[in-house]
Amino acid sequence: MRSIWNGAISFGLVSIPIKLVNATENHSIHFRQIHLADGGRIRYRKVCELDEEEVQGGEIGKAYEDADGTMIPITDEDLAQLPLPTAKTIEIVAFVPADQIDPLQMDAAYYLSANGVPAAKPYTLLREALKRSNKVAVAKYALRGRERLGMLRVVDDVIAMHGLLWPDEIRAPEGVAPDGDVTVRDAELDLADALMDTLGEVDMDSLHDDYREAVEELIAAKASGETVRPAESGDTGGGKVIDLIAALENSVQAAKKSRGEEGAGAEDKSDGEMADVHPIKKTSGKPTGKSSAQTTKKSTTAAKKSTPKTTGAKKSTSTTKKATGSRSTAKKTTTKTAAKKQTSSGGTGTKKTASSRKRASA
Repeated sequence: MRSIWNGAISFGLVSIPIKLVNATENHSIHFRQIHLADGGRIRYRKVCELDEEEVQGGEIGKAYEDADGTMIPITDEDLAQLPLPTAKTIEIVAFVPADQIDPLQMDAAYYLSANGVPAAKPYTLLREALKRSNKVAVAKYALRGRERLGMLRVVDDVIAMHGLLWPDEIRAPEGVAPDGDVTVRDAELDLADALMDTLGEVDMDSLHDDYREAVEELIAAKASGETVRPAESGDTGGGKVIDLIAALENSVQAAKKSRGEEGAGAEDKSDGEMADVHPIKKTSGKPTGKSSAQTTKKSTTAAKKSTPKTTGAKKSTSTTKKATGSRSTAKKTTTKTAAKKQTSSGGTGTKKTASSRKRASA
């Protein structure tokens, strides 16, 4: 990578020669202005207001415009004579926790590269000191004709510097917050928390510029003479009064569905709608649905076929009753005979009758 500035880091009495390299790059697609009638380029030309003649770059200087419109010329020599200790030095003024730097102050980012072999040792010392302290360095430096504020931190094994806006360059957010008192219910906060948990974290490397890709496809299509299809416009709902609870619930379900989480459609809804019920598949491989109905029919048919067996049981029951009746008749006959013998034989007959009863009962 090409360096854009050479200087040194002033770390107390330690001086670290470094080169400044851009850490970011702009991938925006740039357009040219053309004349619609013939497609010719429209160019900006630097013209003097007094004589209306075009002026070349070598003839252009700097000047400060006073309140009354007077131009005060300032040359590069004038600026070079100013006492600017940070003209070629990144001067560290303090070490502070990173959370003390307001993100609103963040500006351009740079990598600081050790300039030469002798710079490797002090460069590594500063890098490891920043790592161990879990702090960042606040520094002052001069770049492109002005003094700036910067923050040094460690990225992998490299010291990076973020340009910072001066504190007085940050505007106070007056009149930006919503007017009036707005009350947020706990239920709304709970749903907002659920949405935040569902969205979870993201791999920053997976994010990309969809608009730039669409512009590139548009340019390629027009260059090849293809017909460009207009994109479908989605209803963003701007200006509409929405049900915040319903919007949060739908957002949670949509987030779960996009991440492929199970049970995304089974969320309880505040309007009392029934959730979708799906049958649970059996793992044993047994048939369900129509097969169950067929099984029930087969069981009914089998029960009907077993009815004759019940008739046979009735027959056996009647046979048993007949056998029992025969036994009763035999008992009666034996009793009558024993009575006759008792009448004829007196006391002895009584004993025989008793024994006969025992045998009959046995």
